[in-house]
Amino acid sequence: MDALFFIPVAIMLALVPGPNNFCALNNGIRRGVGVALLATFGRVTAFAIFLTVSAVGLGAMLLASEAAFTAVKWVGALYLFYLGWRAWRSREFHGLELADGVEPGAVSPAAAQKGAFALVMQEFLLGITNPKAIMLFAAIFPQFIDPARPAAHQFLVLGSIYLCAEFVSSAVYSACGKQIRRYIRTSRGVARLNKATGGFFIGAGALLLAARQ
Repeated sequence: MDALFFIPVAIMLALVPGPNNFCALNNGIRRGVGVALLATFGRVTAFAIFLTVSAVGLGAMLLASEAAFTAVKWVGALYLFYLGWRAWRSREFHGLELADGVEPGAVSPAAAQKGAFALVMQEFLLGITNPKAIMLFAAIFPQFIDPARPAAHQFLVLGSIYLCAEFVSSAVYSACGKQIRRYIRTSRGVARLNKATGGFFIGAGALLLAARQ
């Protein structure tokens, strides 16, 4: 195993567009980079669970089980459809005041904390219901494992590198989102953002349903 060689591979894999990265982009637009990075702990927790499953050999079993793969796929797709429907119908721009510090007394610390926790949970649910993550850890990781050395330690090192790469990816997408925010100050811009967000999540759900093992 060459951990240094795996670093750029991990970053490239983490940067691939998908529901979690779009979520980071959306969070960067609405809440800023800091909150988006905090929300990333949700996806990292989900991926850490998948890493543990793969390390003990259950990942291959899940990949081999069509029923398990289909169940996870449908749960993930339905959740994406729900997020898309909610965003499409929304006419508000939640979180802008938290990101920009507008009207400092308007948002209580408790409300801000609750909102951040909701984003962490959203990232977690997007990650844990994505069967592509199972495929990544169960199918790709073993290719970097040296069978002559203890597998558990190698999974720990590779997994830690990949989870750090997810934070790099989230920082990139949320920083892009922060730059986009300056162009959507009008009600028309907000409406377009909400519809674009809804359309992406619905499209991602449809692609997930079309995915095969």
